[in-house]
Amino acid sequence: MTTDTLSAARISTQANVYFDGKCVSHSLVLPDGSKKSVGVVLPAELSFNTGAPEIMECVAGACEYKLAGSSQWHKSEPGERFSIPANSSFQVRVAQAYHYICHFG
Repeated sequence: MTTDTLSAARISTQANVYFDGKCVSHSLVLPDGSKKSVGVVLPAELSFNTGAPEIMECVAGACEYKLAGSSQWHKSEPGERFSIPANSSFQVRVAQAYHYICHFG
């Protein structure tokens, strides 16, 4: 199931812009203190590093991803999630816009 709304969140109005605008997101904090970002990755192949564990949730579009230490690409479509451990990295390949929620934990 895809998350449609995040209620009562404090949202940073300034966008996080990465990779020359190929990834744009907004940071938010929910009432329980959990942190998330909501954004879009435009067509590209990008590499991301993690500090904290992350869960990437696809809300529209799709991507292929590859976790650090793996040679296998996996597809993520609306309603699907994938997890990335802390202090790791992952790659994404996007053919059309990939809309996501990143759950930090």
